[in-house]
Amino acid sequence: LILDEPTSVLTPQAIEKLFETLRTLAAKGCSIVYISHKLDEILALCDQCTVLRGGKVVARVQPKSETAASLSRLMIGSAPPELSKPSATLGETRLHVKDLNHSKEGFFGVDLLSIHLQVQAGEVLGIAGVSGNGQAELMRALSGEALVPSAQSIQICGFDAGRASPQARREWGMAFVPEERLGRGAVPELGLASNMLLTHQDAQTVVRGMVQTQTLAQRATAIIGRFGVKTAGVDALAKTLSGGNLQKFIVGRELSRSPKLLIISQPTWGVDVGAAAVIHEAIVQLKAQGCAVLLVSEDLDELLKLSDRVQVIAKGRLSPALAAAQVTREQIGLWMSGLWGSSEPVDIKQGRHA
Repeated sequence: LILDEPTSVLTPQAIEKLFETLRTLAAKGCSIVYISHKLDEILALCDQCTVLRGGKVVARVQPKSETAASLSRLMIGSAPPELSKPSATLGETRLHVKDLNHSKEGFFGVDLLSIHLQVQAGEVLGIAGVSGNGQAELMRALSGEALVPSAQSIQICGFDAGRASPQARREWGMAFVPEERLGRGAVPELGLASNMLLTHQDAQTVVRGMVQTQTLAQRATAIIGRFGVKTAGVDALAKTLSGGNLQKFIVGRELSRSPKLLIISQPTWGVDVGAAAVIHEAIVQLKAQGCAVLLVSEDLDELLKLSDRVQVIAKGRLSPALAAAQVTREQIGLWMSGLWGSSEPVDIKQGRHA
């Protein structure tokens, strides 16, 4: 049995059941190959561990004799830096979604039902949930890819944005990192410098209708250097980069705009621990600079590490908000099934019952 990142769409309770099943299968003689970037899963489940880096086997170890830190060093050649999450210093509300309703756009879509959330300057709001529960629809509505019935249901930096174009939202200070890197985040057949033009259309990059390729190349070079993107150069096609390196470039491209509001979906899906550490540090720095961050992720460890408050999306509905320091993985797991029903009024801003 070969499993590749099998827990990326599972609740904590479902992961426990999966591990029980895999241990039972192994005890009966089944050979299992388990591929994962999640080091805690390797330590908890596996009998042997083969570490790959740069397409080569760099180590074969016994997980029981290792730690997450030692495995990280083997995977990326060094220990990832410690992440220091500063306390939130709240400012003005940069994103306010109130009573957002939006019908699904396809047979397999999900209707958004009475979505309420707000994100203030200097904080990270995390959205958890099992894949396919409305995350994609919410991201399309917030980014401007899908226009919603009421302009007032989405406010970005004080502007009614529900019917506004993606370009207008960016001009108000929004930056957006989609879940899908190739096709939404970057054009596969274009070089990195050309991909800068997707979100860097300003007076320096476009002059009298002419694209300033040198300016784009300079900006791309700066991002490659700052985020340690491994690439042949600014003209390398986006499709030739590994998932982690392309993600670092897309995140860097958005952060280099110094946004007031960052909306980012699945920031480290499928990337190694080294790239994940770079992206996490960039998000924390942006928050410290006063940016409001909406983080959508199916990785609970990531959410709890980065977020100040957490909400859960299930079947197109959004739970109340809770302080990340107070919420448990088990509670989030229950809420992923939509089990947060309460007749008590809830203070969405503070994440507690009124």
